[in-house]
Amino acid sequence: MFLTITTTGTPEHPATDLGFLLHKHPDKAQAFSTSFGTAHVLYPEAEEQRCTAALLLEVDAVALVRRGKGKGRGGAPDAALAQYVNDRPYAASSLLAVALSNVFSSAMRGVCTARPERAAEPLPLRVEVPALPARGGPGLVRRLFEPLGWTVTVEAVPLDTEFPEWGDSRYVRLVLESAALTLAEALRHLYVLLPVLDDAKHYWVSPDEVDKLLRAGEGWLPGHPEHKLITSRYLSRRWSLTREAMDRLELIRLAESDDSDVGEIDNAVAQEVAPEAEEKPTPLAVHRREAILTALRDNGAARVLDLGCGEGHLVRELLKDPRFTEIVGVDVSVRALTIASRRLKLDRLGERQAARVSLFQGSLAYTDKRLGGYDAAVLSEVIEHLDLPRLPALEYAVFGSARPRTVVVTTPNVEYNVRWETLPAGHVRHRDHRFEWTREEFRTWAETVAERHGYTVEFRPVGPDDAEVGPPTQMAVFTQTANENQKEPKAA
Repeated sequence: MFLTITTTGTPEHPATDLGFLLHKHPDKAQAFSTSFGTAHVLYPEAEEQRCTAALLLEVDAVALVRRGKGKGRGGAPDAALAQYVNDRPYAASSLLAVALSNVFSSAMRGVCTARPERAAEPLPLRVEVPALPARGGPGLVRRLFEPLGWTVTVEAVPLDTEFPEWGDSRYVRLVLESAALTLAEALRHLYVLLPVLDDAKHYWVSPDEVDKLLRAGEGWLPGHPEHKLITSRYLSRRWSLTREAMDRLELIRLAESDDSDVGEIDNAVAQEVAPEAEEKPTPLAVHRREAILTALRDNGAARVLDLGCGEGHLVRELLKDPRFTEIVGVDVSVRALTIASRRLKLDRLGERQAARVSLFQGSLAYTDKRLGGYDAAVLSEVIEHLDLPRLPALEYAVFGSARPRTVVVTTPNVEYNVRWETLPAGHVRHRDHRFEWTREEFRTWAETVAERHGYTVEFRPVGPDDAEVGPPTQMAVFTQTANENQKEPKAA
């Protein structure tokens, strides 16, 4: 992971003053330990006319996985190989942003006792980042940096130069140039916007991240045309933190327009106008579980399979309703099942409750005799995680072999993605999704499955049903036809 900062100078103000501003001597190569590896600072060139400081970050993938216990950026917790083989050591991300903050903390605050006048004045700066993940592409890079006074040169990196027809990767080469910014301003821009472009953080985003964002964004974030996107991505789309940050940014804007102190504005609002309590929007996951429970109740299901149960959110809701007398959660991930067991507190349930629920490992790509004989099966946000060639195997395992009376399937509606402000065009909602279907594509698949295996199918919207693009989640409710003597189809 590599970043360079270059400036030019004159005999009166030599470029090597950059060493004073960064508090790192140009004649030395220095190393700094971090919780995820080693940061090196060196100067490839240090002359009176031109000086370049480089930050080289060596990431210890093993230490990062152990520190994060498999969580965070890099893929699903059970994708063991992906924890160690990924882009972390090579592409600028929140890791590099944290290293910038740790290694150049004084420079980021604009503190330089040796050259205070240089720290306070704009410098001719050139910043180069050879590999930067940009979820949103070169267009978003320009939208983020150009309003801050940077001249942006951004080049998309092809997936493979030998196969140009494969198109571009999500990485770019970035060069930023400006003569109107101080070094401290430049570092704060990078600290915030590198993880925003990557749209991921390698660590848990806690409430103090709001303070970090507002400190680094002081003087530029409140008026940035993309401040909503920046705030949401920097805080990993955590609703409560994003809302808090947006409220505080609004106070800052009000104070600046009124030439007042933020504290005065805040107190005035609290005393004069009691803010109306706005209801927190219901998460889509809650809408989805409610829709599934309604479908199961409508079909009189008592013995239910949750196929791909994950960490047990739906199983927990099913347990609350006594009409569901037997609940089975199935998942391929042992770790997810362990979390589900802990979340459900299975070891502390009473005897009667414990008898209603069981969890076991299984793959939906294979038939499993344990899945037979149930009233209903739920596939909630499961099919889109499979490669399309493997979908027929799941279809047969559920509809052809297990054959519950009712099958409930939910999956994202890709048409609704244009309504997500922070989702770049052409991207799926989750990096592990192998596909996302339009309403027509989902309807075609569901109707084909129903006809092939002796079911009827009904389609229901989940979440707000947009008149133009439909609901965010689409649901199909399959009901087995009365003809139980129909010959079951053979596995694909």
